[in-house]
Amino acid sequence: MGFDMNYLLMVMLPGMVLSGLASMMVKRTFAKYEKVGTQANMTGAEAAKLMLERQGVTDCKIEAVSGRLSDHYDPRDKTLRLSEPVYNARSISAIGVACHEAGHALQHAQGYRWLQMRSKLVPVTNISSKMSMPVIMVGGLLMGLVPVFGMPVLLFGCALFAAAVVFSVVTLPVEWDASARAKKAMVDAGIVTQQEAGGASNVLNAAFLTYLAAAIASIMTLLYYLHRTGVLRMLMNRR
Repeated sequence: MGFDMNYLLMVMLPGMVLSGLASMMVKRTFAKYEKVGTQANMTGAEAAKLMLERQGVTDCKIEAVSGRLSDHYDPRDKTLRLSEPVYNARSISAIGVACHEAGHALQHAQGYRWLQMRSKLVPVTNISSKMSMPVIMVGGLLMGLVPVFGMPVLLFGCALFAAAVVFSVVTLPVEWDASARAKKAMVDAGIVTQQEAGGASNVLNAAFLTYLAAAIASIMTLLYYLHRTGVLRMLMNRR
């Protein structure tokens, strides 16, 4: 289970390329529409507040946080935290990101099942994402010394990594739905015009690609480890 060239060529490099392209697209798209204002001339914070109020959500706090594109919604204390380039900015980019995060607040308020599932996976994923690689490495070492003990450890490591993969996959419908809610609510609430909504949609679509790239990379890595342990071959033979 040591490092090999196949891992570099078939998993690591493609994953890095996908993630790099997605990240570059997000930054370029955000920067493009960061310079474009709207007729309503709202800040990101104002847009998110209006969107939530129009949907009957009045108990969500909106706060500014440091960083760039560090925006997120925390369901534990019903707080929407917007980064500095979003909170006070009056651009299409700021409004798109702010309303997307407000979409998560709507999901929480309306009991969106995929968000509930992701929230339940958070503590498991926090542990499994830290432990999976060390366990897999230990299993790889044991395979060379005591294979009978090495295989169970490797399989346990793969199971831990699989939990993180499940989290990344469950994240996809959560993020897509939040953007869909934002795209509709922005127009319905008069935050953006139909023409301006196209730019906001471009920002949100680019952001979604980062989650898609992360999910694909994690699935590829899991398949690689399942292949190296022989589990994938065993499952294919059974079929």
